[in-house]
Amino acid sequence: MSVNKTIHSEGEERYSTLVNNAAAVRAICSAVEGTLGPKGLDTMLVGGQGEVIITNDGVTILEKMDVTHPAARLMIQVARSQQRQIGDGTTTATVLAGALVQEGVAQVTRGVPVAKVVSGMLQGIELAVTSLQGRSRAIESLSDNALKRIAITAGREQADIAGLIIQAAEAVGEAKLREDGYRFADSVLAHEEASSEVWTGILLNQKPMNLHLDEEARRDVRILVLHDALEPEAVSEESLVTEAGFQRYMQLREQFRSSLGLLQELGVGLIASDRGVDPEAEQFCSDHGILVLQRLSRRDLQLLSEHTGARPVRRTALRKSAPELGAALGSAGYAAYDERLERVRVAGGHGDQHVTVIVGAATREAAHERSRIAKDAASAVQAAVRGGYLPGGGAAEMAVAHDLERARETMKGMEGFGVAAVAGALRKPLAQIVVNAGYNPLEKVEELKAAQLALSTDSLGIDCDTGQVTDFVHAGIVDPADVKIHALQAAGEVAAAVLRIHTVIKMKQPFEEA
Repeated sequence: MSVNKTIHSEGEERYSTLVNNAAAVRAICSAVEGTLGPKGLDTMLVGGQGEVIITNDGVTILEKMDVTHPAARLMIQVARSQQRQIGDGTTTATVLAGALVQEGVAQVTRGVPVAKVVSGMLQGIELAVTSLQGRSRAIESLSDNALKRIAITAGREQADIAGLIIQAAEAVGEAKLREDGYRFADSVLAHEEASSEVWTGILLNQKPMNLHLDEEARRDVRILVLHDALEPEAVSEESLVTEAGFQRYMQLREQFRSSLGLLQELGVGLIASDRGVDPEAEQFCSDHGILVLQRLSRRDLQLLSEHTGARPVRRTALRKSAPELGAALGSAGYAAYDERLERVRVAGGHGDQHVTVIVGAATREAAHERSRIAKDAASAVQAAVRGGYLPGGGAAEMAVAHDLERARETMKGMEGFGVAAVAGALRKPLAQIVVNAGYNPLEKVEELKAAQLALSTDSLGIDCDTGQVTDFVHAGIVDPADVKIHALQAAGEVAAAVLRIHTVIKMKQPFEEA
């Protein structure tokens, strides 16, 4: 009897770190999995000062919740990676990561070496990604009904937001959506005093210095973008007290006045600078109807340059000839200050096409939430354009899980247990969605598995309203393929890291003695 107790105690101690980490991961997953699916509910986050946030956004919940356990913090990295790379699917990624850890721990505690489980999991994820890619359906055009359904689903069934996103996607064009480095979600702007609209241009977050000038919109305006201050070149204080230094100072100011006259000659109507503006330059521009924006952010300057075709210059470029400086100017068909939004609208640029989705709301809190929803919808639409779409609601994952089970049957090594763990984890999204809808997950998972195998299709899923097996592709219940693929890959990386942790040791503080 004592020998059995000793063996059992050694086993518990052997897996104590793993079980403890798995429990922390499970706690994180429980905070977000209740929001999954169309019947998912919201989470209330309460701050130390009584502030309240009510949301169903996975990354918001994870970013705002108080987390101290190191393994739990690794889970937050899953959501951050998903949000940074794709912009949507953070809850799915978190739930998958938690399921992979849970399934992996089950295999390890039954005696399978951790290295074999992790190796098999990574193989299983690679097989699953290949299967998902092979099942992906391409978006035929920006008017594809599947794209509209993706916008509505990611937009939490808010048809007005989905409509704005689709309208903006059509305005910016498929080529732009596929462009590397372009984030469609960055075009979303929410404002509590605005009316919802799609602006086929950009909005600059700054008031003009000479605001009184902008009584009428400017048409066919030429634009100067300065990565510098709009002021004369400086002379040091030490030099300024000398006669030669003062003469140099006066010479530079005279050159600056001449350059201002050149701007008028070139027909410049808008000057944007990332630094300050000399008072004399401000007065000159006011006298000649030139709008001046100072201390504009680098992002806004970049947008303005891209949209208008302007080439950013330093102030020394103001000494160039008219043809040389004119070649650096951008052009736009429209520029005006919007007093309600407190931003400058620019449209009809001669450079890249840009679009801004303005989402209106009654309050600042509502504007923030609607902005988040619109960004999710924009990210989902862009991901679908780039990588196609798959049946949603966990249907595609169920079909891939069956593919992995068949692959597992042909494997001889212990890595097969890791592949089995991935197959089990892939069923978790569907199981959680039907739980949130009020159904028995075991019953519905087996029912769907049988239906998919009978018809050899991945398009069948469980309708959360009726509980019946439904053709999700025909019903328009679809998700971007890239969202699912990246969620699985990110979840696999973190799950493997958690499973491989054998010991947790607290580091000494930097000020402690060695």
